[in-house]
Amino acid sequence: MTAHVDHAVTSGTFSLDGQTFDVDNNVWVIGDDTECVVVDAPHDVAAIRAVVGDRRVLAILATHAHDDHVRVAPELARATGAPVLLHPADRVLWDQVHPDTPPDGDLTDGQTVTVGGATLRVLHTPGHSPGACSLYAPELGAVFTGDTLFAGGPGATGRSYSDFGAIVESIRTRLLTLPPETVVHTGHGDDTSVGAEAPHLQEWIARGH
Repeated sequence: MTAHVDHAVTSGTFSLDGQTFDVDNNVWVIGDDTECVVVDAPHDVAAIRAVVGDRRVLAILATHAHDDHVRVAPELARATGAPVLLHPADRVLWDQVHPDTPPDGDLTDGQTVTVGGATLRVLHTPGHSPGACSLYAPELGAVFTGDTLFAGGPGATGRSYSDFGAIVESIRTRLLTLPPETVVHTGHGDDTSVGAEAPHLQEWIARGH
């Protein structure tokens, strides 16, 4: 198994509910020297393609459909020939960003994507958005959580189509049950680990969204 994880940070904006914020987004590229998948396509196709290099892109996997995670997904798909995959429960958000360009296929709970000898298992982790998904790669000892789990707690749930109770349940039952040494690669900011975050669940519940 020769798969490894590459990373870029792109800068742009996030807009929802009539508000816009400046954001830096993580882009994760998982694969070997010949093929890869891209996790999220936020702001800058050139920056993502620089990480991909001359590898074949098998798929563009959207952890969720907020605009700062999918804004250049169709453009990246056209440039690479790779399909954009999204959980169908997030189509309502996707359509706000790309009303005339549907995603190419679905992500479903339990689905697996194999790349470079590593297997990514789709975990439906709703709460930040209805169709939010995390991608667990046991061979890499890593999970890619999008905006579901960060260093320091859950993703935001104060906006449309989000649910604090749902995100806590997703984290408790789908993410904190992974091996404690599992590295958490997030949609924004620094990595953490399951073991580092697990002791704080009750604090997050008490804090609320």
